[in-house]
Parts: sequence; structure tokens; C-alpha cells
Amino acid sequence: MTVAWLDCSAGASGDMVLGALADAGVPLELMQAAVDALGTEPIRFHAKRAVRHGLAGTKVDVEVTETANDRRWRSIRAMLEAADLDEAARELALDAFSRLAAAEAAAHGIDAEDVHFHEVGALDSIADIVGAAAGLASLGVTRLTASTVTVGGGTTRGSHGSIPLPAPAVLRVLADAGAPVVGAVPYEACTPTGAAIIAAAASGYGPLPEMVVERVGVGAGGRDPQERANLIRLVIGREVAAPERAAHATVRRVNVEALPHGVSERIHPHDHDHDHSHGHDHGHPHVHGRDGEPGHTHDREPAAPTPEPHAHHHTGPASETEAGQSNRPVVIETNVDDLDPRLWPAALAALLDAGASDAWLTPILMKKGRPAHTVHVLCRAEAVPRVRSALVRHTTTIGMRSYEIDKYALERRYTRVDVDGQSIGVKIALEHGEIVNASVEYEDAATAAAALGRPLKVVVAQATALAAQEYPH
Repeated sequence: MTVAWLDCSAGASGDMVLGALADAGVPLELMQAAVDALGTEPIRFHAKRAVRHGLAGTKVDVEVTETANDRRWRSIRAMLEAADLDEAARELALDAFSRLAAAEAAAHGIDAEDVHFHEVGALDSIADIVGAAAGLASLGVTRLTASTVTVGGGTTRGSHGSIPLPAPAVLRVLADAGAPVVGAVPYEACTPTGAAIIAAAASGYGPLPEMVVERVGVGAGGRDPQERANLIRLVIGREVAAPERAAHATVRRVNVEALPHGVSERIHPHDHDHDHSHGHDHGHPHVHGRDGEPGHTHDREPAAPTPEPHAHHHTGPASETEAGQSNRPVVIETNVDDLDPRLWPAALAALLDAGASDAWLTPILMKKGRPAHTVHVLCRAEAVPRVRSALVRHTTTIGMRSYEIDKYALERRYTRVDVDGQSIGVKIALEHGEIVNASVEYEDAATAAAALGRPLKVVVAQATALAAQEYPH
């Protein structure tokens, strides 16, 4: 079983993670292809060797065409859902951005759907997250953990002016993930992008776990501060199996008969015939569950000594175990008959903000003839705890049911068309290379219709026709 560990003692940023992946042997072309699938303005990755405090690593630069567009969470989500991405990479990128949206919304006191990502939403940061998601997904690791994250301190400049460090979004993202943090240095050591990637990818936190190391990737940050090496390390290896560990262990024999009464009954001598695994390795701690720019600075700094490891536990579906977590989607349902109907739009929005892929209502008739609704939520397994919390906080339910499902999804692509100077997003669905559906982004079309003084249905038809011309199949 392949496992991995991220050494974040010098902090973390998106480009540092990209560098570590490239240094570990993940083809830069694989990460480039994922970014190309977004259909945005041109983005290019360039890798080069870099030295920080005498230690070599790989620095990945992101070349983009700067735009003045502020991107909302809803538009980024639509872009990721429509892109032709590996499903594991898509889910990781969506998870990272959903965490950022929730953190930014909490920091600014607004609805997550209305969050403008500003620096975080800039093309290079979108590229960082999507490229890193594709690279991490390609490793095929069953468990990735991370060290304590050095976040730094001081102040920096962002689109809203002076921002305290660690940035509010960084603290919120890492706090929600249960990640241990340390300030350690007087500058920005961890960006929101880096924090989101760690929070979405890591299933636990602590020191380097026991493994047979097979690869080490070293990613370099943009600066070379004098305090320490500005590097993040990705250690990839093979988990040590119980028989292999036993072969190298020194076993101390104990005279059970000589022990006080009551103690011997609690000891299992190693020469007994029964299975001794009990689901984990004796004497070795393990972690269950999930363990993880303002100012647009990619300067990263080193960390102080790592504190004692922390374990972060999430409750989740029964398929969530130390050996791995099911990748099958989960449906959560509950019947509600006493919620003010005016609150349902906000409740559904909160579920999407919590990481749900979709959320919808079905009208039902309950006992004694009471009208009610069943709320259905589709989400990834790792989002189950957040979705459950959102359900109990934003509705009146006191319980729910959940089950795994199989999901079939068409190939999806995302493009933008120009209707008389108005840019409109269109989601394209294909089966065996043939277009079977084209869905125009409502918000874009409504904005364009108002600007052009035309009926919305006319603008939708024009955008659909232009998209069909771009994909003539």
C-alpha cells in the first residue's frame, strides 16, 4: 500500500506543492493537461532547479495572462465540474476550493456563493490547485499525512489592504481540517492556496510515519529567506506490512506465569494460534479519518520545531477506515416537516458550501397528512461530516440516513462564448465524443441579457448555438 507524507515545516504554497510533485517524478505534462482542460486563458507550467540554503529542489513557475476578472465560487465550481478531469483530481480540487469558499465567507461575513476569490481566484492559483490535485491523484496513494504546518506571522498586503498573518483564510481552512499549526517566523509562510491543498489531501497530521521510502520530492518556494530552507518535501513510500515489521522486530520474552494474578490474562503470548492483528499493529499509533495568498505572495518560510503530533478524527461512513476511504459517492437524506419554507434556499446553498455536489428537495406527505420535504444531498465521502453538520445547523432535522451509490457521468467540457461582447460560460456534455447536451450558465446569460437589452431566452439560444459551432460533433 502506497502512503505519502508532506513536510510543511517551511510552510506551504501551491507552487511549492507543484514543485514537490514534479521533483518526485510526476510528469509536468500531466499537471499541464489538467489545467488545459479548464478552458481558461492560456496557462503554462515551467519547471527548473532551485537551491535554498544549499538544498536543491524543483521550482515550478506558473505563466498566466493576467485578467481583471474576479471569480466567484459558483463559477469556479461550474468550471471544475465541467472540465475533462480525472474524477479523483476533480473531487480534490472541488474540496480544496469549497474549503476556501467557506473560509473566505466566514472571514468576510458573507455567503460562500458570493465569495470573490480575488488573489486566490486568480488564474495562477486556480492552476496551482488543479495541477496539484491532478498530480496528487496520479500518485495512487491510499493515505497522505502531513506535518505541523508553519503559517508565519506579521502583515501583508491584499486587495482589501493590510492583512494580518497568518491570513484569516489560512487559519480557518487549517482549523476546519484539524491541522496543527505554528507561527514560528515573522512572515507569510503558508498561503490560503497551500492550506487548502493540504487540508483537502491530508488524512492525518504528525511526524513521518513508518514506511519504506521509495521517492522524495522537494519543492522550492519563490524566496530564499536567511532563516531556513524554503522547501516543502513530499515523501512517498510503501507501508510496512505487519509480517515485514515482525521480521525486523526484537521480541522480548515474558514469563507470564510469574506475573501477578489478573495481568497474565491481559497478555497474548506471540506463540498463540489466534489472529493477533485486531485491525491494527500493536504498539504503533495510527490515525483514523481526516488529518488538509492573500497578497498573492509565493514567498515561503521555514518552520519552528514540530510540536507533538495531533490526530484529527472525522466521523464518516462505515467505509472510512485506516486502510483508505471509499471513493463511491454518498447520498444523505432526511425528512423535514417543520422548517419555514422561506429558509430552504439558504439551507440548500449551505449544503453546497459544505462540499455537497448537489442538493435538492422532494415534496412528500407524512403521517397525519402533514406536507413535508425530503432533502437529498449528494456528496463525496470525505465531505460527509461537513454536510451532516450543515444539515443539522440549517434545518430542523435531528437525524438522517446515508448510503453509497454508483454514479455514471458523461464527459464534460467547459467553454466560454462571446455574444456581442458578452462572455457566457457553457457546459458541454459528450458521450463517445458526441455532444448530447449544452447548458448555458444562467448567471452569465442573465447578465448578458440585461446588458444587451434582450430576452434571456434569446441570449441562451445564441450562446447554445455558438457552443455547438465550437464543438461541431
